Amino acid sequence: MDKVELLAPAGNMEKLKMAILYGADAVYLAGEEFGLRTASDNFTFEEMKEGIDFVHEKGKKAYLTMNIIPHNEDITKAEEFIGKAALSGIDAVLVSDPGMFGIIKKTCPELSIHVSTQANITNYESVNFWHSIGASRVVLARELSLNEIKEIRENILDDMELEAFVHGSMCISYSGRCLLSNYMAGRDSNKGDCAQPCRWKYHLMEEKRPGEYFPIQEDKRGTFIFNSKDLCMIRHIPELISSGISSLKIEGRVKSSFYVATVVKAYRDAIDAYYNNQPYDEKWYEEIRKVSNRDFTTGFFFNKPGPNDHNYGTSSYIRNYDFVGLVKGYDSENKMVVIEQRNRFKLGDTVEVMPPIGTVTQFVVNEMYDGEGNAINVAPHAQMEVRIPMEALPTDAILRVNK
Repeated sequence: MDKVELLAPAGNMEKLKMAILYGADAVYLAGEEFGLRTASDNFTFEEMKEGIDFVHEKGKKAYLTMNIIPHNEDITKAEEFIGKAALSGIDAVLVSDPGMFGIIKKTCPELSIHVSTQANITNYESVNFWHSIGASRVVLARELSLNEIKEIRENILDDMELEAFVHGSMCISYSGRCLLSNYMAGRDSNKGDCAQPCRWKYHLMEEKRPGEYFPIQEDKRGTFIFNSKDLCMIRHIPELISSGISSLKIEGRVKSSFYVATVVKAYRDAIDAYYNNQPYDEKWYEEIRKVSNRDFTTGFFFNKPGPNDHNYGTSSYIRNYDFVGLVKGYDSENKMVVIEQRNRFKLGDTVEVMPPIGTVTQFVVNEMYDGEGNAINVAPHAQMEVRIPMEALPTDAILRVNK
């Protein structure tokens, strides 16, 4: 690759389109089976074809996740599934299991295969093994430092690509291989159904004092001893690229379209600035803070995480902005912007406009109308049409309000 790839999550069709429009070079998505995010909407085969056609029209790529840790019952269905999925035009398949790898190689030998972070790849010999049997890319374990990644890059062949997570939620368990959800909620995190018990409240109970619960720290709300802050490496694009990473991956298939668009745009601008020899601008970090987050950490990239990399007080998200509308078009005859409402907003609100390309602007809502032309003071109904008299705004621009 001449430039590092920016890889974004696509939990449904809208998120896929927003990721591409706001600057992703590629997206990763799942079908209705075999992906590790059952909480996202995911794609039927028909939707997959539609979405991948959109991606390819924009000159970008789409990768299909089949990275569950499969049991026998899953293996029996995998061959038919990948055969149908391949017809959509996917550019690569993401797997974690050697058996699934073999099925894809047998069924669709022309397909590129990427090896998931669930395979716990932490050294160059593992990378070379996967390359030797036909993988074109590996997603490195989150537990690696930049120095370790550089050493891996120096000891593998040039045509082997390295992908790494650079932004999003962090798992308490090693590269996502967690059994806590299975044990506590009967939901298999390794098959995409994690209940996130690492975000629950916990107290300490001594074995011989049943029923006596002791707080682990002085906080009346309880404690969240497993609750990591979110990964954020936007301040360190040069270090990431110089380490030899081929693809910078954003986590978040169950996050909102607002999240995907905002984070992708910030990283797109930061990456482009690097290649244009322009300095880093802290406004990109401030943009990312406007979407839901658990505060931020650099994970394992520079050193092993310590107490400051966990949030022991709450598992709740920080959410300072509401996504209130999406620009759908412009009524040139009446000089009105046509907006699809996403959250309640009203007259007098100061609205920020985040376009797919370009800088953020803002305006005050002094006048607005519903789809029938009636003047309204507030837009309270989900996805209602709202029209605001003003100059045209870019289609697919996101409108947001500071809470």
